[in-house]
Amino acid sequence: MSQEPGEVWEQFAVGLADMARDLLAQESVQDTLDRVVEHATVLIRGCDEAGILTVRRGEVLALAATDDVVRLADRIQQDLREGPCFDAVADRQPVYAIEDLRQPHERWSRFAPQLRKLGMGSMMGFLLFTEDDSLGALNLYSRRSYTFDETAQRAGWILASHAAVAFSAARTHAQLSHALETRHEIGEAMGILMGRYGLSEETAFKVLKKASQDHNIKLREIARQICETGDKPDSPLE
Repeated sequence: MSQEPGEVWEQFAVGLADMARDLLAQESVQDTLDRVVEHATVLIRGCDEAGILTVRRGEVLALAATDDVVRLADRIQQDLREGPCFDAVADRQPVYAIEDLRQPHERWSRFAPQLRKLGMGSMMGFLLFTEDDSLGALNLYSRRSYTFDETAQRAGWILASHAAVAFSAARTHAQLSHALETRHEIGEAMGILMGRYGLSEETAFKVLKKASQDHNIKLREIARQICETGDKPDSPLE
């Protein structure tokens, strides 16, 4: 028995709310991305597999995937430098779709046949972006052609919008956590230099900074070495 449109959207809204709470509970960026693609296969009707990729300096980087076939599809887009999700990231287009991979496709004439060989019949790509940043693309795959109708495309765009916010928030949290850890290690290292060698706070920081520059090592790594050994870096102050 088919569902009425109102019932479909009500069920989707409940699932989306559950997804939002689930993504908020994840402890890392990778956990967040892994859960996004898992939710996509549940919430988007007809979606058999899902993945998230990004393009940096022309190179496709797979960030999450529900199956190896998705990773293969990402690799094909990288090798051919062609495909809807590659274009979604590179050209900042919000939505791309291939309804029937069995038919010749003028825009992605090389990519479509390769994806068909992997057993896929149709796909969609959605740009993951916030107001300030382009994060990647969410890719949805179906083994059947003409699976993703207008309702599925609209639902995919809504899901991708929520996923982008969760992705951005998780990344910001990770960056802040890293910054706090770095600040703590630097402060601890400065404390060691001040206590053991009688340096002022300003001089202790200069020792760290100069050692970082002289050895081309990040300041945090210099601080970690001092915390582990208690020894002052061998770079003399000018």
